[in-house]
Amino acid sequence: MTTQPRVLVLGIGNLLWADEGFGVRTVEEFHRLYEVPENVRLLDGGTQGVYLVQDVREADILVVFDAVDYHLTPGAMKLIEGEDVPKFLGVKKISLHQTGFQEVLAMAEMMGDAPEHLYLIGVQPVELDDFGGGLRPEIKAQIVPAITEAIKYLKNLGIVVTKRSEPLRREDTIGCNIMSSALYESERPDEALACRIGDERLLRDENWQPPQDIDKEIDGLLSDTSLEKK
Repeated sequence: MTTQPRVLVLGIGNLLWADEGFGVRTVEEFHRLYEVPENVRLLDGGTQGVYLVQDVREADILVVFDAVDYHLTPGAMKLIEGEDVPKFLGVKKISLHQTGFQEVLAMAEMMGDAPEHLYLIGVQPVELDDFGGGLRPEIKAQIVPAITEAIKYLKNLGIVVTKRSEPLRREDTIGCNIMSSALYESERPDEALACRIGDERLLRDENWQPPQDIDKEIDGLLSDTSLEKK
């Protein structure tokens, strides 16, 4: 009896920062449009970072959707396979979750459980500095092509997924219903009510100054004996 390879199709990223949510939105749409065999798992990894290590260790084949800074034209898609995947996730990080996922891959390898096959489907973000924003049109347009590339890759490894006769309702997401795309974007407060780039109270405060040397300031705090508990 031949054992089927364990497949993990993973979307990572932060929905709260515009195009950073590409990976999560793509795996959600994959679930909505396609049925997968029992040995294939679709997972919204969000920004869980190292908490995904056990999921990765259990996979023989890992496909990752993510927004990645490839230094390409905004909206461009790039496909990376095998040992090059961690390198591209770390070339220029667009968020802390990528550092965490690099660590996940490294930990899985150190434990002797790294996936045999690794595939990264990434897009160059258009906009990140938009708190509460949704995907830009150029990024949304890459969701279906990204899913198509994943299906093609899996098929080459003998894994076949089937298109649903009818797509699932958008409410039947593998993620959180409250963060469903339609709800999230339609209920977003007006820009006059919600600052898009940070806390405007700090931005307006003339007494607030950004750190000039963050490492030096942290070292100073750590060496301040007056802060030690008595």
